[in-house]
Amino acid sequence: MEEKILQVNHLKKHFDMGKNQVLKAVDDVSFHVNRGETFGLVGESGCGKSTIGRTIMGLYERTDGEVIYDGQDVHDMKEKEKFVFRQNMQMIFQDPYASLNPRSTVKEVISEPMEVHGLYKSQKEKNDRVYELLEEVGLNRDHANRYPHEFSGGQRQRIGIARALALNPDFIIADEPISALDVSVQAQVVNLLKELQQEKGLTFLFIAHDLSMVKQISDRIGVMYLGNLVELTASGQLYDQPLHPYTQALLSAIPIPDPDIEEKRERIILEGDLPSPINPPSGCVFRTRCPMAMEVCAKQVPAWQEVEQDHYVACHLYDETISDKRPVKQVEKETAHPS
Repeated sequence: MEEKILQVNHLKKHFDMGKNQVLKAVDDVSFHVNRGETFGLVGESGCGKSTIGRTIMGLYERTDGEVIYDGQDVHDMKEKEKFVFRQNMQMIFQDPYASLNPRSTVKEVISEPMEVHGLYKSQKEKNDRVYELLEEVGLNRDHANRYPHEFSGGQRQRIGIARALALNPDFIIADEPISALDVSVQAQVVNLLKELQQEKGLTFLFIAHDLSMVKQISDRIGVMYLGNLVELTASGQLYDQPLHPYTQALLSAIPIPDPDIEEKRERIILEGDLPSPINPPSGCVFRTRCPMAMEVCAKQVPAWQEVEQDHYVACHLYDETISDKRPVKQVEKETAHPS
């Protein structure tokens, strides 16, 4: 039986925007991550996926819900427990340049967490560990005395990965670690993360908006929309049989290398703009852009349900209690032109 290393239960993170306005960045999200797997979290920019990562890390205080790591609620930990927790869980940030101190050498950047946690007694031990980490991420010891601005984007992200590995963590949150990199470098970084996972038995929460790249690294994938989780299943199942209309639209936007297939395939174009999380739509938050929206979608929040084994979705299309599942636009046409 797989061991759940992380459980997120009904997590909410709201931001007070003033003037009685509340931004619901994350609104009642639940999922778990098994030890040793890579759990992918995908969605458009602004859907709340990075906020989830930062709330799990404790960088943001939760509004409600639970974040259980190895049997302990992260937000109820005492300072000594948080100190251990931060050693076991580390984060790789989106911008590899902004996350590195430009005034520190690579050696100082990577060794700083070791000094904070008192891992090594002598400077030689720290230096040896820094050299070892640099080699593990595809760099060499000659890079240790250079500064971040002397490296390319891909190399800087490798330095960020080395820093995340400095405390020998069990769990790493990778917050869009490839979105700021050239396409030619993205696959290299993803392959590096996969190799490190196999060598060290790491667990990853991989946050990204590129579904095609997430497929290459993730065992299971959760799809986010406007602060809500709308679908969750195994990576292969999500790509072969997407259930939620939003997931189907995201997958249809992924380009196919074969020009003949690309030209003939049908694209799902979403109409309208992404609603504001300050004033989200009633009922299903996706209904204002959904081509399959029904009357019930405006009235009721769809239940989170297991439609097939280990395949979860929040959509009224799979609610067996609803008899009329015709889209609103189809009903309007039938009403305007009765037969």
